[in-house]
Amino acid sequence: MPQPLIPICPAALARLLRVVPLGPLSLSLTACSRRIARRHPGLFRRLGEHGRTRFVLDPADLPVVLCLDPNNGCPTIRVTRRRCDGAARISGPLAALLGLVHGAYDGDALFFSRDLVIEGDTAAALALRNAVDDAELDLSQEIAAMSGPFARFILQAADFAGRRTGVCLARPAEDAAW
Repeated sequence: MPQPLIPICPAALARLLRVVPLGPLSLSLTACSRRIARRHPGLFRRLGEHGRTRFVLDPADLPVVLCLDPNNGCPTIRVTRRRCDGAARISGPLAALLGLVHGAYDGDALFFSRDLVIEGDTAAALALRNAVDDAELDLSQEIAAMSGPFARFILQAADFAGRRTGVCLARPAEDAAW
């Protein structure tokens, strides 16, 4: 099955990320990642020896980099506008990175087509990929679960934004093809 074209993140989001304060964004992503860790404890256990490895997630079409420290199940995410150090760096368009999380894209195909670049400790990057694949995450569902009475609105907004941008913001239905 041919790999779909990877959409580029909307320019408005890239412009916004050039000016928003990153501290609150880092705190929000850390809180979200810790909730995911509680709901999916196997995700971080599956990292095994890489449970304390820093991962640099670099959405190439955005002016930010995410530094993920799994901390053996008590993760932190720091968002920065400059390069950060880590044992493994995974770079590609935001849509590709989100598509990997949601199981919409094949990681090997993205790697061999050079839509995804992995540098540094490839064993750690592979462990992260396998852990995420095994967890079958749906970030829209995770965020909705945290939003209480706004859950339905969050899911509708994610569905609308995903359809408008082509960015996979939720786990596709089993019969959906990207």
